[in-house]
Amino acid sequence: MPRANVRGVSLNYEVLGDGGPWVALSPGGRRDLGGVRSLAEKVAAAGYRVLLHDRRNCGASDVSIAGDESEYEIWADDLYELLGQLDARPVFAGGSSSGCRLSLLLALRHPDAVRGLLLWRVTGGRFAAERLAQNYYGDFIAVAEQGGMAAVCETEFFRERIASNPANRERLLGMDPQQFIGVMSRWREYFLQSADLPVIGATAEALRSIQVPACVVPGHDWTHPRHVGETASRLLPNAELHVLMTEDREVDLAVEEWDDKEDELAAIFVGFLNRVSAPSRV
Repeated sequence: MPRANVRGVSLNYEVLGDGGPWVALSPGGRRDLGGVRSLAEKVAAAGYRVLLHDRRNCGASDVSIAGDESEYEIWADDLYELLGQLDARPVFAGGSSSGCRLSLLLALRHPDAVRGLLLWRVTGGRFAAERLAQNYYGDFIAVAEQGGMAAVCETEFFRERIASNPANRERLLGMDPQQFIGVMSRWREYFLQSADLPVIGATAEALRSIQVPACVVPGHDWTHPRHVGETASRLLPNAELHVLMTEDREVDLAVEEWDDKEDELAAIFVGFLNRVSAPSRV
């Protein structure tokens, strides 16, 4: 796959489709781009060019634990730059869970770069904020405090980053553990400060400021409660709501059912894209 140097970090990416409006899709969690490839293939087959990329610290891209802003703001600025290198602005930006947060922040930080939003499994609420802050940051802070960067390299997540990109080992080992802990602590605080917001990372006022068309498909578990997606669709001024999962699950995370619903999800997104991009399609 091709790679791009984006703001000093090498990012792994892939483009599906030969023409049509640009769409950028991002997976949930810290998954690599393969997490949305199947869905992207369906969107590309409908006449769109779909950009997939491994965010920094994910997949085969470089690990870079640095920066004063939240990790998601950093990801949004990375995507903006990558889109510029590919002459892919403005784009329909979309994602699941963390990919949803990335897409919203791209629209907030770079509104001229976004034509519309495809948002599914929207994350919000105190349970989600505290759970994800611990999973993404707190666990690794504790490992670094106890065993330094060598121990961080031996965690399952960072072993995978090293296996996908061997140079990541030297990057991690070259970090001062206290610097690593400091950055991860700031990123954790970002999540915790979002506990009472309608959506993690965005206030109600911010959501109301996003004017582009949006297609919202809520989740159905404690990390992605249906009411959070419904609230987002009400706050976004130009949004449409599609409920795929009609039965809420009393679990931290429910992901398996989404594979079974992928054809329906793709049809919803393609229908939305066809409607909102029709006037400008060549």
